[in-house]
Amino acid sequence: MRITMFVGRADLCGGQRVLHIYAQKLQERGHEVLLIARPPRRPTVRERLRQKLLNKPLPAVARHSDNYFDKSRYPRDYEFRFLPEHRPATAADVPDADVVVATWWETAEWVNLFPASKGTKVYFVQHYETFGGDEARVDATWRLPMHKVCVAQWLVDLARDRFNDLSAELVANAVDLEQFVAPPRGKQPVPTVGVMYSWVPFKGVDISVRAVELARREVPDLKLLSFGAVDPQPSVPLPEGTEYRFQPPQDEIKDYYGRCDAWLFGSRSEGFGLPLLEAMACRTPVIATPAGAAPELVAGGGGIMVPPEDPEAMAAAIVRVARMHQAEWAAMSDRALATAQAHNWDVATDRFEAALTRVATAGRPRLRTAG
Repeated sequence: MRITMFVGRADLCGGQRVLHIYAQKLQERGHEVLLIARPPRRPTVRERLRQKLLNKPLPAVARHSDNYFDKSRYPRDYEFRFLPEHRPATAADVPDADVVVATWWETAEWVNLFPASKGTKVYFVQHYETFGGDEARVDATWRLPMHKVCVAQWLVDLARDRFNDLSAELVANAVDLEQFVAPPRGKQPVPTVGVMYSWVPFKGVDISVRAVELARREVPDLKLLSFGAVDPQPSVPLPEGTEYRFQPPQDEIKDYYGRCDAWLFGSRSEGFGLPLLEAMACRTPVIATPAGAAPELVAGGGGIMVPPEDPEAMAAAIVRVARMHQAEWAAMSDRALATAQAHNWDVATDRFEAALTRVATAGRPRLRTAG
């Protein structure tokens, strides 16, 4: 198949890693894959002044970012290119293809206007993206006559319950079990938890940080490890003594997961939550809010679920893990690993490829709705 996929913004977020993986694996299977992204817009004068005088970061839409499509850092065989400027894509920007995939609400608006020659239209849904756009416009893209492939069950449920779409299907994300791996181990000599850093409010890092501070009242020597794609900001400060690494090399990330007794996932909202599987693959149990795929992943016993917006409950879970006997912790660690091993990228690609093939063969789908 000739497959065109649109990228909302080229960066190092988990959703873009998923696109890179699928594009590479589909290319390796003999498909002709093209990924297209919109480049950042020019910063305004005010944005530049705020950056220079107040050390405020540029808005994401105006910021050049490291990204998973940089061939010098992340080898690939598929074709990737930017649009010539920051604007919506048009049919003139893309070749004819068998299938064209929108992966962000704005790209769904673009793809909807393409003629049939550009490919049967698929909406690869990785989140309910009202955090990045007007709710009415985001909702309108969910009603477009495109077949939806969703990364987590809650998105399939949303398509059914809010948008009356019974045809959306689940193709859950996976984890690279060669990249994310750790040998069997016991608990750390010093109780240690970790968190992926972000200042984006819905990521809930503030909840995890507050939980660490509360847990230290009962576990004074509790250590926090963290890494991220951005520098920590005063709006979301890390506790004193945190070991933080900015953009560690990909082959070192497993070491951060593998040095922890538990990985904290305090998200208020999440499409899937790749750090959950990455930590589990490194034999690290997770302490998670019920965001993204956490309910399904933690159900296997490889972690502890806590209520959303509840740092006290997360702190209690941290203390519980810190006080576990080695055998109890090892059993939870084993269950975490088993969960990760059930989520293989080759199997996920089988399902993603099958969905694209089925839709491309059937042509433009009609949404199957209730009533």
